[in-house]
Amino acid sequence: RSARRRTAPPCSLSVMRTFFLLSLLSVAAILASTAAQDDKECEVCMHVLDEVENSLPDDQKRKKTKQLQALEDYCAQKEIGQKQKKICYWLMPMKRDVAQTVATGMPKKKACQRLSKNNPEVCEVKFPIKVEKGETDYSKLRVKQLKSILADRGVECVGCLEKSDYVKRCQDTEHMDL
Repeated sequence: RSARRRTAPPCSLSVMRTFFLLSLLSVAAILASTAAQDDKECEVCMHVLDEVENSLPDDQKRKKTKQLQALEDYCAQKEIGQKQKKICYWLMPMKRDVAQTVATGMPKKKACQRLSKNNPEVCEVKFPIKVEKGETDYSKLRVKQLKSILADRGVECVGCLEKSDYVKRCQDTEHMDL
């Protein structure tokens, strides 16, 4: 008997191509959504690293010892905010890594993400949400953001189950300062 060669029908090739393109597009969409997932990720860390680097003259920005001293000086300031103090608290134990990372000229977001491998809290700190009295539409915010606003105001939302409960509580406590 002669050996038969099996070939795929032409329609299955087009189906395979379509499947491949769809899977490629879905992977690209997933990657794009995770990249744009949290635009405020590491925002306080990046702010602190920018402030430290901007405190140095241009000729000293690439020197590890100068970066180290600038970080220590920045964190020793009394007039920095609570969020910056929290970042300093987590960065100081690994200050040599911070100075090395910044001295190499690495972008701040990438540097903070690298530092968060040692301490994940570094990128978790975010600045408070800006709320204008009477102008903020709380219904457009996420529940996590509403909880954050209430926590910044020092208010608990006992019995809040739905988003509408949190929205109402935020509106009721709008007179309080953040």
